[in-house]
Amino acid sequence: MYSGTIVPLVTPLDLDRAVDEASVDRLIESVHQDVTALMPTLSSGEGWKLTERQWRDMVAAARKHSRGLDVLVGIQLPETAQVIERAQMAKELGANAVVVTTPFRVEISQDEIYEHYRSLRSAVDIPLFVYNEEAVSGNTIGLDALLRIFELPDVVGIKESSGSAELTRRIVRTDHLVPVFEGWENLLLEAHGIAGFIGPLANLEPQLCNAMLVDPTPERQAEVDDACLHYGVLEDDWYRQVKQELCKRKVISTDVVAKED
Repeated sequence: MYSGTIVPLVTPLDLDRAVDEASVDRLIESVHQDVTALMPTLSSGEGWKLTERQWRDMVAAARKHSRGLDVLVGIQLPETAQVIERAQMAKELGANAVVVTTPFRVEISQDEIYEHYRSLRSAVDIPLFVYNEEAVSGNTIGLDALLRIFELPDVVGIKESSGSAELTRRIVRTDHLVPVFEGWENLLLEAHGIAGFIGPLANLEPQLCNAMLVDPTPERQAEVDDACLHYGVLEDDWYRQVKQELCKRKVISTDVVAKED
């Protein structure tokens, strides 16, 4: 059962936009003692923008330098068939689980979303971490559909990034065994009963994230909010902002981001 702070790793790139393995190693070294698992190639890792080569190389580097932590691999692709193919690759690369968003469509039914995850679980024997968000996919998963998805085999967690603390609380209160992780730093105080946190601030301040989970007070939330403001974590290009700070700290070699579509 996953819990605590899981870090959604940024994807360090060199000047040619190839994955910089040495920077991946230093990044994991900088956080590994304060996190419970690694989550490469998700939104903070620019997962929806990475080429297949960049994705493969980042997953391989995270596995190689994991320091014993589980590697939960993000998959952000538009269609179910693409996700299934990528999940098989993740399994071959040694991923402990895949972290999967919904198909990229605004007009999609909750039944279609359920079928997306059911098809994935039927096709590839690898644990599933659900990613509930809207910024990339254009849609979110409702509570009833989530509970159906949670009944599928080996659903090991949910990154709840809908932006609704009320929905997060409802998911936590409902009878199921899936660990619920808040995906927004600014909602941690309101997200009662969560198993942990997954967000970009963990690349920079994992100890602060842990402190917020242990002692979720208004004062601690204010400290988290100040850190997010300082590092630009809640900006639209948060991954670029996090990379810039990591570059200043000499944890990664460049602040280059994946090529825009």
